[in-house]
Amino acid sequence: MESTFRTPDTSTVVVGVDGSAPARTAAMWAAGEAVRRDRPLHVVYGADTDGRALYVPAETLEQVRHNGRRLLDETANAVTAEHPGLRVSTEFSPADAVDSLRRAGALHGTVVVGNRGLGGFSSLLLGSVGLDLAAAATTPVIVVRGAEGAEETGTVLAAVRDEHDLLYARYAAREAELRKGSLRLLHVWNVLESVGEVVGMLDDVDAIAGAHADALRAVTDAVCEEFPDLDVRADAEKGVSVAGVLVEASRHADLLVMGGRRVPGALGLTRSLGRATHSLLHHAHCPVLLVPRTGADFGGT
Repeated sequence: MESTFRTPDTSTVVVGVDGSAPARTAAMWAAGEAVRRDRPLHVVYGADTDGRALYVPAETLEQVRHNGRRLLDETANAVTAEHPGLRVSTEFSPADAVDSLRRAGALHGTVVVGNRGLGGFSSLLLGSVGLDLAAAATTPVIVVRGAEGAEETGTVLAAVRDEHDLLYARYAAREAELRKGSLRLLHVWNVLESVGEVVGMLDDVDAIAGAHADALRAVTDAVCEEFPDLDVRADAEKGVSVAGVLVEASRHADLLVMGGRRVPGALGLTRSLGRATHSLLHHAHCPVLLVPRTGADFGGT
């Protein structure tokens, strides 16, 4: 399957800011990602002044514009102080944050957001902007999670479901190369979903496990052939919760890469993102890079 989006080394990094601490953390993380890619950083503030123009006083809208442009300047100064050679551009958008970032992503590439924005009640849960972006993204989206300043592990983790995930495994391999790190391909299968909940069917577990191992091996072999100098580890694990295993594995990774599992026409964000994806965006211990699926390439996880 051919990629319909830019690879990490050709994709400008876009980050959304709103004045919140998680957004600032995301901006600093995005700056580091842009440096690794040797690409520019584009900082976006979606003011939603267009949507409020009919019922908000002109003076208030002007203050919003002033504050937004000041925030953009402050963010640009902060990231260039940390990364002096980084090329940084800023954009004040009158549209809302989601539409602004979607448009910027389509023009530039990867979109980075914090795990919460202003107005949230808990830093443990993903904000509505991040959810909306992830649910309908046409370009890669990274949700920055994990403790700020956490020690790097040198590992990129890629969630692999089947041979259709080769495109996303390659994407993760390139991320690992850019970090001069290693890649862990992790395939997790739910034994109850595979054989049903009838105890007598558990005799088939060994055969099912073998089929899952074969699917992972096919992806691993292709990645190793394309990236011969990259340290690649592949693991197949079974459990009663795919998301639970991946969340635990994310403790030992700098980035978790996975393909989106959106279901066409489904109602509700959990359904459109898939249960495992939704859980990981809320609970992973490291940033999550969600690569969108396109065309007929959909699944249910």
